[in-house]
Amino acid sequence: MMLRLGLVIPSSNTTMEYEFWRLASGWATVHAARMRLRRVTPSELEAMERQVLEAASRLADADVDVIGYGCTTGSLFRGVGHDREIVSKIEEETSIKAVATAGAVVDALRALNVNRVCVATPYIEELNKLEKEFLEGNGIKVVEIAGLGVVENTEIGRLPPTTSYELARKVYRPEADGIFISCTNFRTIEIIEGLERAVKKPVVSSNTATFWAMVKKAGVKRGIAGCGRLLQLL
Repeated sequence: MMLRLGLVIPSSNTTMEYEFWRLASGWATVHAARMRLRRVTPSELEAMERQVLEAASRLADADVDVIGYGCTTGSLFRGVGHDREIVSKIEEETSIKAVATAGAVVDALRALNVNRVCVATPYIEELNKLEKEFLEGNGIKVVEIAGLGVVENTEIGRLPPTTSYELARKVYRPEADGIFISCTNFRTIEIIEGLERAVKKPVVSSNTATFWAMVKKAGVKRGIAGCGRLLQLL
C-alpha cells in the first residue's frame, strides 16, 4: 500500500505539490487541502492559520498517513513553539500524525549537524527577521540571511530554480555549517545537489525538510538520491 502524504498549503502555493510528487514518485501519493493566502505578510499568514483545522479535517477524510502544514513563515511568525502549537491542534483535531515546516527545518538542520546556517528566502525583511529569531531561538545561529522582497506568493512560485541557487550562493559564508533555502513555494529540488557540491556543505530547503520529516514520522525508511544529503538519511 502506498504512503499517503497530506499537505495543508496556502491557496497560492504552486510548488510544494509538484516537488512532493517528484520526490514520492512510485511509492507515495500526495493530497492537498488549501487555505486562502495571496500575499506573504504576517497579517495574511495569521488569517490563513485560522483555516488550518477545516483543511486538516478534509485531509483526514482521505485517510492520509501524516499531515504536513506546508508553510515556513506561517508556522514560525508567532515565535518559538509556534510550529508545535499547530502540530498539536492538527493532531488533536484529526488523530493523525502531523508536521509543521518550521519545526521540520529545525529538526533537519540538527540531523545534519548544522548549528550555524546561512538562509536564503524570497521574503520581505519583516519575515526574515522573524525567521532569524525563530531559528536562533531554537539554538541555530543565523550567520547570514537575505531575501528577495517578494510579497505576492504566486510571484514566488514563478521564480525558476536558478534564482534560489544564485541567492543561496550569494548569502553563503564559509564559516556556516550549511545553507537553508526557505519557503515551500520557492523551487529548489533541481539545484540542491549541485549547490551542495559547490559549497561542500549540506543544503536544506523548506520542502525537503518537510518531506523528510513527514516520511520519517510515518515510519517509512526510503532514502532518496539526487536531492541532497538530508533525503539520503531516510
